[in-house]
Amino acid sequence: MKRVAVLDAPSNLGLAMPAPGVLPGCYKLPGAVRDNRLLTRIGATDAGCVVPPRYDASGWKRGDGLINAPALVEYTRRLADRISERLDVGDFLVVLGGDCSILLGPTLALRRRGRYGLVFVDGHSDFRHLGGEVTYVGTAAGEDLALVTGRGQNSVVDIDGLRPYVRDRDVVLLGIRDDDLYIQELIELGMPIRTALAIQTEGPRRVGVQAVQYLRELDGFWVHLDADVLDAEVMPAVDTPSPGGLEHDELVALLAPIVSDPQCVGLELTVFDPDLDSDGKLAVKLTDTLVDALAGRAHAGA
Repeated sequence: MKRVAVLDAPSNLGLAMPAPGVLPGCYKLPGAVRDNRLLTRIGATDAGCVVPPRYDASGWKRGDGLINAPALVEYTRRLADRISERLDVGDFLVVLGGDCSILLGPTLALRRRGRYGLVFVDGHSDFRHLGGEVTYVGTAAGEDLALVTGRGQNSVVDIDGLRPYVRDRDVVLLGIRDDDLYIQELIELGMPIRTALAIQTEGPRRVGVQAVQYLRELDGFWVHLDADVLDAEVMPAVDTPSPGGLEHDELVALLAPIVSDPQCVGLELTVFDPDLDSDGKLAVKLTDTLVDALAGRAHAGA
């Protein structure tokens, strides 16, 4: 089994400011998780940090495209390069974000290598794109699934002429809520979906196994994990907490068969905001959940 390596990607380029002059705090996620001894507990090697460009949304207005678009493109290329280096030496990557826009980095890296799938574990589909009632784009973190499947600002979705980074039918969505605005469109595109309620009804482990089986014929797959897949009661420290989500033990049961599968090449964790976790208890629990989910992978790679 591959060695586990942890790489920090502390970018908040894909989010809007929560208040004028206030930067989104999710760039502090890697520090919060590392402080809870993630690397030691999963037996991981330290792959360092890909430092993002400066966040600068000054002068942006509706109609200007994505906030921080040039910086996003630059960062995506550098993050993809670093991920590729680790994959070349056979590592299994755990990437600590950051906001959901960091998904662009691993999917670009894998698109360069072949045809890879995506297990998208998120409380929201993040599929906002122009059309219908959507008349402008803004934050990449609310559009990351649309972007990696080729929908959106050309400079971001077609880096190195590789659009799309993931094909529609190579995506499995897990954990979105039943009232997600894009659920019908996603079904029509052929993306398998299990909402949080469906996961709880069918059994998290069973759903995880099914996801792996669906992607079996590809070169491999990546896992995107947004902390807001958890229910708002147990994980309020995200930018858009939502009711009706998973409990921590359900998330562990869902992820365990996915990340331990030999075809899984890595996982990213996004959107947890330590600024909203005043006593640090949410960071402790989130790290525990990640450690438990990776137990099979870490044990096999030790």
